[in-house]
Amino acid sequence: MLNELIGAAAQVLLLSLLPFIVWYIAGRKTVSFFSWIGLKKPVCGKPAETALTAIVTALLYMGAVFTLAGKLPEGVTTAGSQFAGEGLKAVPAALCYAFIRTALSEEILLRGFILKQLQNQFGFITGNTVQALLFGLIHGIPFGLITRSIFTFVLLTLLPGIIGWYQGWLNEKQCSGSIVPSWLMHGFINLISAVFSLF
Repeated sequence: MLNELIGAAAQVLLLSLLPFIVWYIAGRKTVSFFSWIGLKKPVCGKPAETALTAIVTALLYMGAVFTLAGKLPEGVTTAGSQFAGEGLKAVPAALCYAFIRTALSEEILLRGFILKQLQNQFGFITGNTVQALLFGLIHGIPFGLITRSIFTFVLLTLLPGIIGWYQGWLNEKQCSGSIVPSWLMHGFINLISAVFSLF
């Protein structure tokens, strides 16, 4: 657990460094860093409907990933697979991994920084598409290289890219630019993947 906490803190700090530098140069006189990256309370027009839609979307995404997982070549693992076979004792570490190490750090960089900066310059569609493509590639490239499979590369770029696009839309168009909704959704997806590997 201690190693996971240290790793999580290091990853959040590392992926927050560039956003912090840009904020310090360009935005610190007008807004706090946390508001600037969208780490603020979400204001959603229809909270219950928004939450239900996000849960259904996350479940559909996980269903697609788990259905296709059997068709993927050997060497492809899901988020949190390092906890495989660890049982209940690994739940705290899996929570830290799912919500802080991966979800929070990636949300800060991709939807809190890249999306917001590109959206300001080129509009929402461009900003959201670029961050979603990057999110997909972050997942697809490593597994494509490990497996040397075009199918794996395309699939593991496309699926995270689609969910990443939805998460950007959820934050910016439904929840006042807060990254909290996508952070919770992202963490939930990673946690479920980790929990399935625990036993």
